[in-house]
Amino acid sequence: MSDGHAGIRVLAVDDHPLLREGIAGLIADEPDMSLVGEAANGREAIGQFRTHRPDVTLMDLQMPEMNGVEALTAIRAEFPDARIIVLTTYTGDAQVALALKAGASGYLLKNAMRTELLTTIRAVHAGRKVLSPEITYALATHAAGEALSASETRILRLIADGLSNKQIAAALSLTEEAVKGQVKSILSKLDARDRTHAAVIAIRNGLIEP
Repeated sequence: MSDGHAGIRVLAVDDHPLLREGIAGLIADEPDMSLVGEAANGREAIGQFRTHRPDVTLMDLQMPEMNGVEALTAIRAEFPDARIIVLTTYTGDAQVALALKAGASGYLLKNAMRTELLTTIRAVHAGRKVLSPEITYALATHAAGEALSASETRILRLIADGLSNKQIAAALSLTEEAVKGQVKSILSKLDARDRTHAAVIAIRNGLIEP
């Protein structure tokens, strides 16, 4: 709270002044948040982050000089707790997958900002990851395609149903060792802490039906 701002302190990074003005306008009306800095490219974003240490950063992905993923990676390397929401214009942006891998806390489509920006900032500030529904599916299919095999997806479905490794082994006619190996692979591919977390990630990303 060093600059006398109350509530959630936000940094807006986008190379379009109009978009930054739009963000500033939305935040200005909220008693629980304030805009503490703005930047027009990734390099400026890193400087502004060091100066203001914002609670939440809104980061455009496509910018000159240094793009959002590079800036995000640099900021997270220096400040591992940084909470960054990436902004993108369209659902098929491959950069979004890179940004999430680099540690983004969520992403938001620019055309949904008017309706979703404030709730997304609050959710990320509260420690949640936020993925807007339109791109979650596209992203999950993209990620799942290179990540989980058909057999891993089957096992994940049974984990979500509450089955133990022993029960899964019996259900799929596998050895318990084989199931353990696949579960390990699933956790690593989904970057999950444990079996329950893996099931939550899979359901949230539409990899399996709840």
